[in-house]
Amino acid sequence: MMRISETVKHLIIINVIMFIGTLAIMNGVFYDWFAMHFPKSEAFQPWQIITHMFMHGGADMNNLSITHLLFNMFALWMFGSPVEQALGSKRFLFIYFSAGLGAVALQVGYYYIDFYPLLKEIESLNMGSELLNKIISIDASDGQYIKGEILSREMAPLLAEYNFDSNLIDEAKFRSLFNMNVIARNIMVGASGCIMGVLAAFGMMNPNAELMMIFLPIPIKAKYFIPGIIILDLISGITGHSFFSPSNTAHFAHVGGALTGFLIMWYWKKTQFNKNRWN
Repeated sequence: MMRISETVKHLIIINVIMFIGTLAIMNGVFYDWFAMHFPKSEAFQPWQIITHMFMHGGADMNNLSITHLLFNMFALWMFGSPVEQALGSKRFLFIYFSAGLGAVALQVGYYYIDFYPLLKEIESLNMGSELLNKIISIDASDGQYIKGEILSREMAPLLAEYNFDSNLIDEAKFRSLFNMNVIARNIMVGASGCIMGVLAAFGMMNPNAELMMIFLPIPIKAKYFIPGIIILDLISGITGHSFFSPSNTAHFAHVGGALTGFLIMWYWKKTQFNKNRWN
């Protein structure tokens, strides 16, 4: 059995502690503090850019949350330990957190691609940013769905508080506000982006290592397996159809993490005969 490396062990411990914290504080406060919220949401805080990498599950914990944690920690142990043993703890951590940041950048960037056209559509309302941020931060959910009637009801007192004429908001403008609310309620949690970066690093160091999916027990070399996983994530992100993971998976975060890990390893490998060498 492969020995777990020290840094990987500590990362797993932190992830488990954060998971226990989410379990212990079930009113959602812990989750709201440390999960990554859309930057335009009132719930967003700068530290969430880092802390979300250690969060798993949601405010309503379920078996899927536990599976998310266990799968990620298993992958971190399996691929993180050999990468850390080859690169050392400092370089491993550099890849790990850089991949996490790359995951955030690409996923949030994708959200903004949808968000900014909607912002343009309501530009004529001349709605102040403070009021707009409050509206798009409204919890208009009913179970798994976000409902327009809830948003409309919760908006009314806000519009009155800011002396905003509600008659200016026609059906098209309301639809834009609704869609902005949907985007702003996207929340990122999990170490998947970091782990995808580590997986890319593992693949570049061990291109002929044979890997298998749990549900596809066929050995495939890492140099084919890892790009294949990334391509599937990219297709899932573009089409909205998830092949192997839950429908709320942040697929572009996976792609961003893997791409960051690949670029770092490519640079280190390219400059392996100077001070930036990676092996």
